[in-house]
Amino acid sequence: MKFVVSSSVLQKQLSVLNGVVPSNPIVPILENFLFVIEDNKLTATASDLQVFITTVVNIEATGNVRVAVPAKILLDTLRSLPDQPISIEIDEENYTVCITSYTGRYKLSGLSAEDYPQPPSVKGSYALTTECGIISKAISNTLFAVSTDELRPSMTGVFFKLASQEAVFVSTDGHKLVKYTHKGLQSKTESGVIIPKKALALLKAALPNDDTELRIDFNSSNIFFKFGEVSLVCRLIDEKYPDYESAIPHHNDKRVRIDRNEFLSSLKRLSIYANKITNQIRLKIESDVLTIFAEDLDYANEAQESLNCEGENMVSVPRAGLEDEEPKPYFEIGFNAKFLIDMLSILNCPQVEMTFSTPNKAAVLVPAGEIGEEEQILMLIMPVLLNANRYAY
Repeated sequence: MKFVVSSSVLQKQLSVLNGVVPSNPIVPILENFLFVIEDNKLTATASDLQVFITTVVNIEATGNVRVAVPAKILLDTLRSLPDQPISIEIDEENYTVCITSYTGRYKLSGLSAEDYPQPPSVKGSYALTTECGIISKAISNTLFAVSTDELRPSMTGVFFKLASQEAVFVSTDGHKLVKYTHKGLQSKTESGVIIPKKALALLKAALPNDDTELRIDFNSSNIFFKFGEVSLVCRLIDEKYPDYESAIPHHNDKRVRIDRNEFLSSLKRLSIYANKITNQIRLKIESDVLTIFAEDLDYANEAQESLNCEGENMVSVPRAGLEDEEPKPYFEIGFNAKFLIDMLSILNCPQVEMTFSTPNKAAVLVPAGEIGEEEQILMLIMPVLLNANRYAY
């Protein structure tokens, strides 16, 4: 059986699948792409048993066949070829695959497709249709906060909750939490599932960031995404997601508003001087100035910067040794600089607002103003304990 296809088209479609191919699979056949050729269409599948990704490529074929083709050597070959029509011939008896280009011929050994696992069924599922750009943005806003701790499996994915008025995407690792809400996604019945991080990372890489239609089907064990010629199905995390609403403080009385880009740039510079293990920085917030401190005692490195801000409800505290001086209201709190940088890098707004209650309770970070008519995003970050005797002002 022989078929003809553009090398660049085939390479682009197979690259979508490549992220799911395991490097050391439990089942050796998973190092291969499954090729199913029927009616001048090539359906290619890759899997690691938890995630299945499939794409369809139009071809000119002389018959139908099923074969497992080594993924790495095939993709490496296609990447090295210039854009041109190539001929691929498959021997149905011994499963050898021969690729013929303008300048050469390449032969690789395939396997029988009979042993390749089949994707799970999503029968009895709930269907939702939306735009690829909406889900792509939701994934971008939440994926970075997913936990990597396998001892807490419920937190190793993004919680996707559908309700009658909105859809909510939540991720947390215990140190930071993100809640992204989109009112354009609605459901007649309320339901919630936990989607694994790897599946969402693969989906994000494949999704076009536009209004291409995306169909989502899910049941109690699997979720299925279909857009264009690509489909992805993965097993859901069968755990109860933590009660994130109870972790979000709703009565933080102290707040500060600051330019996001200035704050982010300052944190990136000061994190160079912070301890490389703790990444600790200290914020001193006054009514009109935010001062950021960082130091690494192991190497005697330290740095500080001051930024203009708008602070509210700071507390008047006399400075040590200067009790006779009129106290100036301020508030101090410490954070992991890396977490703050991650959050500020995700937000797309001119200014941000942070709210606090005490130095040992969670702070909330939100855009200062609307990010969209149908969107809301809230980020929570836990502070780190500060040594009160450090940092002179």
